[in-house]
Amino acid sequence: MTHGSAEQIGPGIARLQTVARESGVDLFLSPDEAAKHGVERTDGDGDLDIVVVLGGDGTMLRALTRQLGSGIPVVGVNFGRVGFLSAMRRDQLEAGLGRVFSGEYEVVELPTIEVVAGDVRHVAVNDVVATSGALGRMVELEWAVGGEPLGRVPCDGVICSTPSGSTAYNLSNGGPVLMWGIDAMALTFVAPHSLHARPLVVPRGRDVLVWNRTTTVPVAVLADGHQVAEVAPGERVDVRLAEERSLLATLPEATFVSRYRQSFST
Repeated sequence: MTHGSAEQIGPGIARLQTVARESGVDLFLSPDEAAKHGVERTDGDGDLDIVVVLGGDGTMLRALTRQLGSGIPVVGVNFGRVGFLSAMRRDQLEAGLGRVFSGEYEVVELPTIEVVAGDVRHVAVNDVVATSGALGRMVELEWAVGGEPLGRVPCDGVICSTPSGSTAYNLSNGGPVLMWGIDAMALTFVAPHSLHARPLVVPRGRDVLVWNRTTTVPVAVLADGHQVAEVAPGERVDVRLAEERSLLATLPEATFVSRYRQSFST
């Protein structure tokens, strides 16, 4: 799977094909990817061992979401900007993927988040956000964790993020970073009009319930940046850690700490 803009990849596909050929690996390209890059389709019916992503974190999210429940890990070469989920830089493609194709990689299992709003259920790899459905309008959210009420917060919204998503919107909003290996989600309010709304880390088994207590403004529910539902005044959103796990393949030295240092220390 590649970046949405073919120009962003440049000769990346040709480089990938060369590495695969030299490693004795069968490389399958879906019809849409082949058409995007103007190369011959190499889609097949064989069992896949790993999915290779040439792109940024957005492309990685699409690939991880598509592979949920398949048991197939995803490895990324960063052709985007931050590339926190990627295992290697674009200039490391040949050496890095050569190692991956020889089996020199590790798989990190990361928790995902399930959101239920009415009859809509969706699983997110990074985060679920409940935010104002009207631009520039504040909302009032009532919330509870594990069935215990925690009051109401006037705010722009709330972010529920996985460890992989804690370094995305949650981080930019001042929320806590969760290292990979922690089976929990971070809950962070967006621009709360309160001195008491602080980020909270919630373990597995404790559902987060959020009611829209705004009288005239709907709440939009976003999963990994895409709106999946709208919650009318008085209605509720349920968020919990899901059973599905996203499978992130990485080189042994591309640890969480090394990525964190490289991505955010400058």
